[in-house]
Amino acid sequence: DLLTSAGINIAICVVLLSLYSILRKQPGNACVYFTRRLVSEPVRGTGVISCFERFVPSTGWIAKAWQATDEEILAVGGVDAVAFMRIVVFSIRVFIIAAVICLFIVLPVNYYGQDMQHKEIHSESLEALGPLSGIIPHILLSLCSTLLCKDEYKSITKMRLAHITGSPPNPSHFTVLVRGVPWSPDNSYSNSVEQFFSTYYPESYLSHQMVYGSCTVDKLMKDAERMYRMLKSIDPRFLDRSLPYCIPGGASHPFMVLNLRADSVSSSTSMDRLQPNQRRKECPAAFVFFKTRYAALVAAQVLQSSNPMLWVTELAPEPHDVYWSNLSIPYKQVWLRKITTLIASVVFMFLFLLPVTFVQGLTQLEHLDQLSRRVPFLKGILK
Repeated sequence: DLLTSAGINIAICVVLLSLYSILRKQPGNACVYFTRRLVSEPVRGTGVISCFERFVPSTGWIAKAWQATDEEILAVGGVDAVAFMRIVVFSIRVFIIAAVICLFIVLPVNYYGQDMQHKEIHSESLEALGPLSGIIPHILLSLCSTLLCKDEYKSITKMRLAHITGSPPNPSHFTVLVRGVPWSPDNSYSNSVEQFFSTYYPESYLSHQMVYGSCTVDKLMKDAERMYRMLKSIDPRFLDRSLPYCIPGGASHPFMVLNLRADSVSSSTSMDRLQPNQRRKECPAAFVFFKTRYAALVAAQVLQSSNPMLWVTELAPEPHDVYWSNLSIPYKQVWLRKITTLIASVVFMFLFLLPVTFVQGLTQLEHLDQLSRRVPFLKGILK
């Protein structure tokens, strides 16, 4: 049973790692696996990858990921990425300690005591097992896990404090994201936000910035920019064959024409020339700026209204972590989505537990006999 379980887990790990290695090579998944690189670096041709190499798993990235230091992870992914990796390392250490205890304590005790068979569990049988095969391994594993957890907690806490004290002041540290702004027929969302925080935070309130919904022109500009980035990433050697007539300006220098025309298009369709009612639509969300970090923290933690769906405040995310499309979603809909996700997770957990429990029950002969007696038509299958 142990070898079967180990084989199944190893096979699942190999399949998942192979899928990750294959999916990260697909050009269409670059925005999923290399988002930060695409945002921070300009798009340029990445060379030609044959179809065979794209669908063959590679293992070079595993060695690079394992050799990465905490400083490199901190520079690329931030403090949260380092904390997550420390959790993974902590789990591996606990499993190694558990394996050592099982191999050198539990396994020898059970092996040399295999002649003692107990059909029923009672006080005499528990005393005959001895403390080594029961309590002591659990105590050792608990003590080692506690010490490792304490050490990891200290290191992560020091790292977070160093990151907070060493990082330069960021506007997001003084900013609070407000959602669920109530609608008023007399005032706009902007005036409501200004009146609310000027009344309750007169000394620390600085200003605010409303979140606006994107209009049709915004969506067209975003689609054009996305298509331009996709076309620019294509290797120039394949332009004459793959895109001979799809890009304005001919096939000789299509991207140069696009690059030159991009500025003219952006200048000719400037958003400043549109009317305010056509250009922007206020959403019930805003970024509120305070004079001190303490005031922003207090405003983010305090309940602003007796209605938990109105004036919901939280610390503003980092500028590169803001997904603007989600901010325009009403907060009630966000709450409903969270509840739906929780219910779906619980249902999936029970649907997963039922077949697992059934399969594990089939491994015991006593349960098979009882099941064949209760369900006669399964008697032939179980045999």
